[in-house]
Amino acid sequence: MVITDITGDIGSYLTDQEKQLVERAYAFAATAHSGQFRASGEEFIEHPLSVAKILSELEGDAETLAAALLHDVVEDTPVTLEDIRREFGTEVARLVDGVTKLSKIQFHSREEEQVSNLRKMFLAMAEDWRVVVIRLADRLHNLRTLDALPREKQKKIAEETLEIYAPLAHRLGIWRFKWELEDLGFMYLYPEEYHLLEQEIAVEQGQREAEAAMVIDRLRSSLLEAGIHADVQGRAKNLYSIYRKMKTQGRQLAEIYDLLAVRAIVDTVTDCYEALGIVHTLWKPMPGRFKDYIAMPKPNGYQSLHTTVLGPLGEPFEIQIRTKEMDRTAEYGSAAHWLYKEGKADRSFDEKMAWLRQLLDWQREMTDAAEFMEALKIDVFNDEVFVFTPRGDVIDLPVGSTPLDFAYRIHTDIGHKCTGAKVNGKLVPLSYKLNTGDIVEILTSRHSTGPSRDWLDIVKTPQARSKIKAFFKKQVREEDLARGKANLEKELQKAGFKWAELDDAGIFEKVLQKLKYPDMQSLFAAISYGGISPVHVVTKIKDEVPKTAPSLLPQKDEIPKVASKKARGPEEAIVVKGMSDFLVRLAKCCAPVPGDPIIGYITRGRGVTIHRLDCPMIQSLDDNERFIEASWGPEVRASYPVEIVVEGYDRPGLFAEVMSVIADVGSNIAKATAKGDMDGIARITALFDIHDLDELKRVSSEIRKIKGIISVDRVFGNRR
Repeated sequence: MVITDITGDIGSYLTDQEKQLVERAYAFAATAHSGQFRASGEEFIEHPLSVAKILSELEGDAETLAAALLHDVVEDTPVTLEDIRREFGTEVARLVDGVTKLSKIQFHSREEEQVSNLRKMFLAMAEDWRVVVIRLADRLHNLRTLDALPREKQKKIAEETLEIYAPLAHRLGIWRFKWELEDLGFMYLYPEEYHLLEQEIAVEQGQREAEAAMVIDRLRSSLLEAGIHADVQGRAKNLYSIYRKMKTQGRQLAEIYDLLAVRAIVDTVTDCYEALGIVHTLWKPMPGRFKDYIAMPKPNGYQSLHTTVLGPLGEPFEIQIRTKEMDRTAEYGSAAHWLYKEGKADRSFDEKMAWLRQLLDWQREMTDAAEFMEALKIDVFNDEVFVFTPRGDVIDLPVGSTPLDFAYRIHTDIGHKCTGAKVNGKLVPLSYKLNTGDIVEILTSRHSTGPSRDWLDIVKTPQARSKIKAFFKKQVREEDLARGKANLEKELQKAGFKWAELDDAGIFEKVLQKLKYPDMQSLFAAISYGGISPVHVVTKIKDEVPKTAPSLLPQKDEIPKVASKKARGPEEAIVVKGMSDFLVRLAKCCAPVPGDPIIGYITRGRGVTIHRLDCPMIQSLDDNERFIEASWGPEVRASYPVEIVVEGYDRPGLFAEVMSVIADVGSNIAKATAKGDMDGIARITALFDIHDLDELKRVSSEIRKIKGIISVDRVFGNRR
């Protein structure tokens, strides 16, 4: 191949100046790669030239073609990126940089190298979409010449192609690339299966093609009679998609209906629907096999009408109907619209590619290469379902996704505050598997305390899982900080110091410097996990106070004590470390039970009130001096009141079954109510006694096993 093979193609849509840029890039690349040869024995320049040829068939712009010709020079020759920038400008250099692999970096594993290169490509894609099209064309030509490489190398490249590059072409809607990448990858990864399927299809290929010709001729003449100008053609389904369907659906070749598809390309959208009516009058349509991708396009921009009919010989045929513009988009996907528009995507295209921005958001949170690759395969390249928001916006999710995945796809806060979901107007469990066409409404509450840990077993998408994990990581840290701070405050209180006074005098700053902690948060964390003793910190404070603020020397403890009154009942299980003989009571606002993380709050004249660590009341209190560490002490067999709300599909006997579960654990039921709503959902509220958190969990778990139960939630005061 020579450069004229390309310039002849591009002469129809590029200016003379743009052609000169492409020719200069070729001359530069040819010189840089001089003396280099590929494994096949051909000169190395043949590869970038072939990549540029593939892109010229897509009408790639001058900068894209130049970058394609230069894409290996930085990686494989002494030429630097700065050299490219100086000779061909910033735009071409940016494209070359985006395509260039990270070959100069040492990686610990092939998977780590693969992930790093993919991340680099995705980031480059976010700036300029042409990067990925060059990479896809590069991969396509490598596959076309893969037979020169050793078998193990062939398998690795083929596997990566089927897992990453072919699905990426699908995501971008570049079907021409997708089909060839899939079939070549299939041939090299599973050669035996490939050739067996090829032979099996060839047995009846003549009959199928003859029947397809009959369908094409009849449809073409019928459309012409109706005044509809149409280009009617046949297309054989690519081998890999047939193989994948047989594997995933457990079908035999004879059960695959769309081995051959007939495509009618018409002038207008109106013609599409008129042509559909003609098709259904000519041949009987198969129920459930009609798809309108014109009214509801795929996220990658694909539009077409698909219907499966019984052909003249009784064989099922898929017929696709689309306009010329739709066909171009179907063949070249995103490239059809932006490759030759100076690399600038329009707003509609940018919206269609929102998945990439989502990918970039959660990939930053993943450091493990294996986790990233698995997440990539699930969230980005899996089979999809298309669901609607109540406003009619289309959201694409992997097959198997739940309302929680939908919620986190909309916004992190929507996911965190999710309390339930409606699908098609009806309440459903959060574990409900979404189907294409579902209208999903997420119910939220500003009082929600955040996700539950069992959500990690419900969600399908790595995006949702990552957000939930991040929430609990933050929550654990906040609990650790609160615990560390409470421990330090307790020791300060025992020593007679007041927090605010120490802070105002700058004592904490001086102690932090001596202990070499950057801030108080780091100190609290260290105290919490045992990195430093709070007693040691107080010792340093005692050393510093006489030098800096002598007036802050210890004062007498002002904690109210009740000498003659000792806590009775459930309160006996509470231990406030370092103190005794004082009044303790459980807060009614959050009703803590043994097993809940707790903290004490010193109430003037009334001893210490025990709250759950996540109690909103605690969060609203800003008098830090009154917080004191508390914990559950030796087991005291006492009863604690808890309230739960159970929601389920209303039916006779549901209330009795829930009450029976509570009674079976020996709990005393103080109060129970039930009511139903117009949607057929029953809400049961029950107030009963338990001994600890584990007992409550067992009750909740048993209730969830009851048929028709949607949710079981603990009530904290007026919140769930």
